[in-house]
Amino acid sequence: MKLAIVRQRYNPYGGAERFIERAVKALRADGAAVSVIAREWPSAPAGAAATDEREAAAGVAASAIVCDPFYIGRLWRDIGFAHAVCARLRGERFDLVQSHERLACCDIFRAGDGVHRQWLENRGRTQSALARTATRLHPFHLYLLRAERRLFASPRLRAVICNSRMVRDDVVRHFGVDAARLEVIYNGVDLAQFHPGLRDEYRAATRARLSIGADDIAYLFVGSGFARKGVDALLRAFAAAAGPSARLIVVGADKRAHAARALADRLGCGARVSFTGGVADVRPYYAAADCFVLPTLYDPLPNAALEALACGVPVITSRQCGAAELLTPGVNGLVCDAFDPADVAAVLGRAPQVIGEHARFAARQAVEHLSIEAMSGRLRGLYARLMAARMPVQSRL
Repeated sequence: MKLAIVRQRYNPYGGAERFIERAVKALRADGAAVSVIAREWPSAPAGAAATDEREAAAGVAASAIVCDPFYIGRLWRDIGFAHAVCARLRGERFDLVQSHERLACCDIFRAGDGVHRQWLENRGRTQSALARTATRLHPFHLYLLRAERRLFASPRLRAVICNSRMVRDDVVRHFGVDAARLEVIYNGVDLAQFHPGLRDEYRAATRARLSIGADDIAYLFVGSGFARKGVDALLRAFAAAAGPSARLIVVGADKRAHAARALADRLGCGARVSFTGGVADVRPYYAAADCFVLPTLYDPLPNAALEALACGVPVITSRQCGAAELLTPGVNGLVCDAFDPADVAAVLGRAPQVIGEHARFAARQAVEHLSIEAMSGRLRGLYARLMAARMPVQSRL
């Protein structure tokens, strides 16, 4: 089998790439030829294939097809890449093309970012009528909406990988795609790297470094994109509902970090909030936390929530997040409505209900079936079914 995977900005350590990494290695072991089509490849000059050393560094055993047309601005960037990739694919022979971008020339689309139309609807609920109209008429969003419609209407599209049931339902609701073509494959989490034992290894030292007392409740947020992931709502809820000894750790780099700090100060809780910026290893913060909180406006399935659960950290998230599907409210987490500030605060105030040894055990149990190996197996199974379906009838007799 010859498989092409399209990812415009290929980051070997990104969530989308981690989704396919183990499956790609297994496919290569089975004799499949795998190519990644991207604007850049680690250490690869334009037009060059990856060497074994670069493949090892990237974590994916695949050759690279660098497709990097000139652009200015993100609209030109996405349009140019889409046209260049589809043109390149017309000259190549692949059995399956899996895209992580909204391209009508793919056989498989992984909706890792969810449905853009749904995201705009959710975002619009927080905007004024004027801002909502401006967003809808923005050329970049108009392009993405058009690309999304063309993708889901494409006769070539044979399967859509949805990383949560929420995303699957959004695709059906907005585009009427046959449910038989929708495959729910949750992101895999490295259960050996993220585990409850980190608590004994890192908790005391990390809390001491952040001046968090042994009996204090520590809430943790991890992520970039503060506006979409609800950092402002979290700060307001923390100021209103968390006890005076509670602490909040905000991990992640974002251009709005300074504004978030200023908001925490205005709310009177700035001294109890630690902004770490981006960190190379977030595991010590999972170990230090009693509860992970993500009141996001729209998140198909954040890896940070999976990692927190794997570490035995209960999760509070919104109904607009795919991770809510993994929670048993009151047992290993709680679910709030991201569009209701009072509900976010009320749910945060109930966090002590899901803090303790039983909740930690239940949190880990929620993701025990989501190992990277299990995810890889489901992905390989999908490829095998698609290949079998396209095989000539006589060759199967």
